[in-house]
Amino acid sequence: MISALIFLPAAAAIFLLFVPEEKNRFIKGFSLIFSSLPLFLGLWLLARFDPTYPLPQFAEVARWIGSGLFYHVGADGISLMLLLLTSFLSPLAVASSFNYIKERQKEYYIMLLLLQTGMAGVFAAQNLFLFYIFWEAMLIPMYFLIGIWGGERKLYATVKFVLYTMVGSLLMLVGIIYFWKTSPGHSLYFYNLYSLNIPPGTQILLFLAFALAFAIKVPLFPFHTWLPDAHTEAPTAGSVLLAGVLLKMGGYGFLRLAMPLFPYAFRLFLPYLVVLAIVSIIYGAAMAFVQEDAKRLVAYSSVSHLGVVMLGLFLLSFKSYMGGIYQMLNHGLSTGALFLLIGMLYERTHTRDMGKLGGLAKPLPALAAFLSVTVFSSIGLPGLNGFVGEFLVFLGSFQVSKTAGAFAALGVILSAVYLLWMYRRVMQGPVKNPAYMDLPGMSLREILIMVPIVILFFWMGIYPRFFMGKFEKSARFMMEITQQKYKIVSIVEQGGAK
Repeated sequence: MISALIFLPAAAAIFLLFVPEEKNRFIKGFSLIFSSLPLFLGLWLLARFDPTYPLPQFAEVARWIGSGLFYHVGADGISLMLLLLTSFLSPLAVASSFNYIKERQKEYYIMLLLLQTGMAGVFAAQNLFLFYIFWEAMLIPMYFLIGIWGGERKLYATVKFVLYTMVGSLLMLVGIIYFWKTSPGHSLYFYNLYSLNIPPGTQILLFLAFALAFAIKVPLFPFHTWLPDAHTEAPTAGSVLLAGVLLKMGGYGFLRLAMPLFPYAFRLFLPYLVVLAIVSIIYGAAMAFVQEDAKRLVAYSSVSHLGVVMLGLFLLSFKSYMGGIYQMLNHGLSTGALFLLIGMLYERTHTRDMGKLGGLAKPLPALAAFLSVTVFSSIGLPGLNGFVGEFLVFLGSFQVSKTAGAFAALGVILSAVYLLWMYRRVMQGPVKNPAYMDLPGMSLREILIMVPIVILFFWMGIYPRFFMGKFEKSARFMMEITQQKYKIVSIVEQGGAK
C-alpha cells in the first residue's frame, strides 16, 4: 500500500506524457485526482497504524540491485505524519496552479506529480541507498519547476539550488558507500546500521558529510542562501512544496540518520549545532524585517522557524524533541498556506512588493481573513497549531539551557512582529492603487484550497494529542537510540580519561 502511495503520482505523470497538450482541462483534473489519491491511501494506513509500536509498519521489501541494495519501504509514526503532510499539500499545490500556469501546462503537472513521488519516497525509504535515490530524484522536477515556470531570475535561482543540494548529496553518497562496504551483509537497513560501532575519527568525517547535506536542506545558517532566491523565483506550487515538505527532509535526515548513527561526532559538534540553530532563528527573523517582497519575507521566516525546529531536535529533551517534530508539521501547513495566499494576491495584483500594496482587506475581505488566521498560526497564537510545537520546544529548551530557550523565545517574538507588520502593510490602511478596488474576490476553488488548512490549524492547536499520539512512541524510540549511544560514548571517553 505504501508503494502505491509513493508511485501513483509517478504513474499518472507517465500517463500524461501520452495526452495531447491541448486537453488542458483533462490534464488539470487528472493531475488533481491522482495527486489526491495518496492522501486517501495515507488515511487508510493511519486508520490501521498501531501507535504503540515504535518500529516501521506496513513494510514492503523486494530484491532490487542485490548486495544489500533492497527496495525497502515502510512507515513509523514520524514517517507516516510526514507522508500525510506530503499527500495533503500536493493536491492543494496542483489546484493552486489552475489559473497561475498558462504555458506548457502538461509538462508542469507532470513535474508536480514526479516531485510528489520523490518527496514521499524519502520519508518511506527504510534502506539508505533507496533514501538517497529518492533524495536526488526530487531535485529533477524542482529544477524544472523553478527553471521553466519561475520568475525573472529563475536560472540563477535554479543553478544555485541544484549546486548547493548536489554538493551535500554527493558527500552523503560517499558515506553511504562506506556503510555498504563495512556493514554485515552489506545491509543498508536503517535499524541495522544503528547497531554499528563506528570508530570516532570515521564518525566525524561521516557526520560532517551527512550533516552538511541535511543542514543545506533545512536550511541552517550559513547554508541558507539558496532558499530566498529559490522561493522568490519558484511558481506558487513550487514554493508551497519547497517550504511545506522539502525543508522538512533536512530535519528528518538529522533525527533519522545523522544523530543516531554518529553519536560521538554528534556529541562533539552539538554546541556548534545549537549555535547554528540559534543564529538561524535570529538571523532569519532579522532578514525578514528588511524585505519588501512578501514572498522573500516568508522565505526568511522559514529559516527562523526551522531554526526553532532544529534547536528542539538537537537538545534531546523529550519535550523539545516532540515539539521539534510537531513544529515540522505545523510549519509545513502554516508556511505553505502563506505562500498559497501570497500567490493568490500576486495573480490579482501582479506584484509582491509590499510598498505597492495596502488596504487590500477592503476589496478582498475573505483573503484578508484567511491571511490573518494563517499569520496567527505561524506566530503561534494559543488555540492554533503553531503554539503547541513552539511551547514544547521552549519547555524542553529551558530544561537543558536557559540561554537557548531565551533565544528561541526571542525568535518567536520577532516572528510575530514581522508577520503582523507584513499583514498591516498588505491588508490594512488606505488602498494605495485605486485599480485594486475592482480586484475579484476569492473563487470557490481558492476557498476550498484554504478551508481544510484552516481546519487543521485549529484541530492541531486544540487537540494536538490526536497527532502527537501517533508519533510519540517512534519519537521516543529514535531519541533513546541517540541518547543510549551518546551515553555509551561518554562512558568510553571517561574510561579512557582515567
